[in-house]
Amino acid sequence: MKMNKIYLITGPAGVGKSTISSLIAESLDKSVLLEGDTIYHFVCGGYESPWKEGNHLELFWQNSISLIKNSLINGYDVVFNYILHKTDIEKIKKEFSDCEIKFICLMANEKTILNRDKLRIPDNQMGERCIVLLNNFKKQNFDERHIIDTSFLTQEEVYKKILSDKNFII
Repeated sequence: MKMNKIYLITGPAGVGKSTISSLIAESLDKSVLLEGDTIYHFVCGGYESPWKEGNHLELFWQNSISLIKNSLINGYDVVFNYILHKTDIEKIKKEFSDCEIKFICLMANEKTILNRDKLRIPDNQMGERCIVLLNNFKKQNFDERHIIDTSFLTQEEVYKKILSDKNFII
């Protein structure tokens, strides 16, 4: 029987999470792409940014876990991208201990991130907040084997590395 796989893609804004996640999901035989930002934006009334007090991260995680679980039950591999912290990864590992989980933290240098941010539509641009996120990710000290610097790699090189490299399995 085929073991379901979960691909956890994280990193600061501008490293290519959405693009790479989409490429991975499209390359798999049977997959679901779950964009954490979309799930977080399910809330309309009472919406609060995830980094602010009064946020709805608890509801976000309940929804995310349910969506991952339902997808796996129905035989789909899951590609999930969001700004993840070590505690989030541990929560997912514990919840889905019977699955193969690949964890990847995409990173890029400041110049690359700011240039990519400028390519977004104006309402989605984050400016200096991208650098704040980059520095927060650096402080998390993720294991080097889970980090890919996308600054000088093509999208194809990144997603093929994720699919083929067993070092990402947690």
